[in-house]
Amino acid sequence: MSIDARPRDEAAALRRLERFAVFMDTALPVPGTSWRIGADALVGLLPGIGDGVMAVLALYPVLEARRLGVRRRTLARMLANIAVDFAVGSIPLAGDVFDAGFRANRRNVDLLRRTLAAWRRE
Repeated sequence: MSIDARPRDEAAALRRLERFAVFMDTALPVPGTSWRIGADALVGLLPGIGDGVMAVLALYPVLEARRLGVRRRTLARMLANIAVDFAVGSIPLAGDVFDAGFRANRRNVDLLRRTLAAWRRE
C-alpha cells in the first residue's frame, strides 16, 4: 500500500464504523427524553440470545481495527468494552438500562479514532 493510500483507507473505515456505531448505539430517540438508543439496546431486550448476537456484531470494529494494524493493547481494550457490555447487559432489567447507556460500539470507534490520530501525530 502506498503511503498516501493509508489515510484514505483509515478515513473510509472510520466513516463505516461511525455509521455502524450510530446504528448500534444511538439511532433512535426515546420519546420525551434526550436519550437515544440503538439496535444493541433493543435486541438486547430479547432474553437469552439478544446480548450474545449483539456481542458478535460488536466485533466488527475490532476486526476493522486489526485490519488497520492497531496494536494488540488497543484491540484488547476494545474487546474488554464488548465483554463488559455483554456481561452486564445480560442481567435482566438492570442490564438493559446499562446497555442503553454504556454504548460499547461508540466507545470502540472513539478509541480507534484516538489511536489513529495519535499515529498521525508521531
